[in-house]
Amino acid sequence: MAITTYDIDQFVHDMKELQAKGLDDAKILDRGSSYLEKLISNPDCIPTEYRIPSLKGNSRIHGSYLLHRSDDLLVSAEVWGPGDHVDPHDHHVWGMIGVLDNTLNEIRFQWHEDDNRPGFGRLEKSRDALSKPGEVSLLVPGIDEIHQIDNPDSRPTVEIHVYGLDLGTIQRCRYDAATGAKVDFRIKSKYDNE
Repeated sequence: MAITTYDIDQFVHDMKELQAKGLDDAKILDRGSSYLEKLISNPDCIPTEYRIPSLKGNSRIHGSYLLHRSDDLLVSAEVWGPGDHVDPHDHHVWGMIGVLDNTLNEIRFQWHEDDNRPGFGRLEKSRDALSKPGEVSLLVPGIDEIHQIDNPDSRPTVEIHVYGLDLGTIQRCRYDAATGAKVDFRIKSKYDNE
């Protein structure tokens, strides 16, 4: 009898079943994070070519590989090359990030709006964590979702990102700690394997 390991197809199936139950975000994150932990415990859950930076585009040290996209579920493999960085931003949808290889520094923030200047405010650091293989970080919209990501290591870090919507359909925000500006943006849903 062949031994089967948990893979992307099984993960997507389990997540879709979970979403079909009409659960609130907290329950989806609670149960879904156990599925993601199971997935990232399988070192072969993504192909080898999705574990390296793309070496193309504006961020040659980054790689972004689409694993599944539907209206209510997005799953991607993200590769953070040595020194890779993304400034503070939010998501406006629940999310889960599971570390597959290496480590990644994630800083979380709370935003305090300036009542006198719309679109401006202050970022307050709420925690700083070094995420390791097998660990899952949760993004809770409106509560705990603003983060900055850095790879301080000399090796690429590989993560699986899971969101409750296609990020290309969502208006999101970037936060500038130096100026206090909050700027709306929308990403283009283009992946290195499309």
